[in-house]
Amino acid sequence: MNKVILMGRLTRDPEVRYSQGESPLAIARYTLAVDRRQSRNNNGEEQTADFINCVAFGRTGEFAERYLRKGTKIAVTGRIQTGSYTNKDGVKVYTTEVVVEDHEFAESKNASANNGDNGYNGGGYMGGGNNAPAPSGAGDGFMNIPDGIDEELPFN
Repeated sequence: MNKVILMGRLTRDPEVRYSQGESPLAIARYTLAVDRRQSRNNNGEEQTADFINCVAFGRTGEFAERYLRKGTKIAVTGRIQTGSYTNKDGVKVYTTEVVVEDHEFAESKNASANNGDNGYNGGGYMGGGNNAPAPSGAGDGFMNIPDGIDEELPFN
């Protein structure tokens, strides 16, 4: 099975091109900076990240062109694809990239605008018909749940 799940931030705006032909196909390329887990020996002094090349085709590529920008935190699912080519100097170059099947935002728009806050800032909650205000972030990374919502939850 070839399945990849990544979460990281775009290092630059996606580069989008369209294929030639009767029905052009969007091809979006971007790089994700994915943080590595901190080692115990590191003592938090050095932040390390891997820079993963991603490519998205069709509607997924159009989504990237329309909504993704440098610094946006996203979650990506896809597959690893390897290849090779010979450059103009006659040297064989090997490539590895993630072919994106799906990507989605991994933080609220407010958190993305602040870009320094990695916690949850609300958003994403759609009320269930009781006209209660949507909960906002509590600052501790957890969402506040309004009183009286127990009746709307499908589980206890």
